[in-house]
Amino acid sequence: MNLETNPYDVAIIGGGAAGLSAALVLGRARRRVAVIDAGAPRNAPAAHMQGYLSRDGMPPSELLATGRAEIAGYGVDLLEGVVDHIDPGFTIHLADGQALTARRLLVATGVTDHVPDVPGVRERWGRDLLHCPYCHGWEVRDQPLGVLGSNPGSILHAQLLRQWSDDVVYFAHTQEPTAHEAVELDARGIQVIHGEVARLVIEDDRLTGVELRDGQIVPRAAVFVRPIITPHPDNLLAHLGCDLDDTGFALVDSTGRTSTPGIWGAGNAVDPRAQVITAAGQGSAAAIAINADLTTEDISLAVKADQ
Repeated sequence: MNLETNPYDVAIIGGGAAGLSAALVLGRARRRVAVIDAGAPRNAPAAHMQGYLSRDGMPPSELLATGRAEIAGYGVDLLEGVVDHIDPGFTIHLADGQALTARRLLVATGVTDHVPDVPGVRERWGRDLLHCPYCHGWEVRDQPLGVLGSNPGSILHAQLLRQWSDDVVYFAHTQEPTAHEAVELDARGIQVIHGEVARLVIEDDRLTGVELRDGQIVPRAAVFVRPIITPHPDNLLAHLGCDLDDTGFALVDSTGRTSTPGIWGAGNAVDPRAQVITAAGQGSAAAIAINADLTTEDISLAVKADQ
């Protein structure tokens, strides 16, 4: 299938909260919009989505299904697929051979989470191996919690998590606290356990503890980790020539506009710490800015055609 002969006003790459929110606004603005989605949302393993006003506790899959139904009602096309490459203009080539063109581009493809290579971490991701206290802290409040040390942000993660439980253990693993950090952890009653973690202990499909290399098992009900967050390996915004910050994320203004004309970014693709509700708001803001930019171009084209 080739869609190049009938250009879209906007192509949105990524069908998460940011992409769907932008599509909703643009569809209601009567723009011709395509959403291209690879079907691999970052929060898929989580049973519930928290902190989203009026949607608190909704399963992430339900939010996406509801959003997809809403944008379909405004004539937005949803294409399942992976973007292979994008030519100037913008012509978007999908891995399955489809191609489409668009006047403007919004990239909302999310991020990659890098977590410690410890048995059980990937398997329990989003269930009882957690990353965001604001997303999951309430659900595990007052339980025995652990924080797996793996990068400099891990210690602050443990201090933050202390708000949800008075039984927090910091597993130093590969990130030993400094002398000053050790004093701060001790002051708030956060026990530091030294030595490498061997695995998470799983019984009856739930996390029950953390086993160290020396065989010691520390009972825990949930473990948090501070992932290192990077753009996806394809990093579309980088390939499109957008200016990047020191961590590889595209620099954008308050509406998500990048340095490359005609290209916007929203959600975790440009703001790695954005929660679902934040990403949705960024998608809406980007959509309004994109529509205004298109309107400016529409005026110019109309004036030229009238001369």
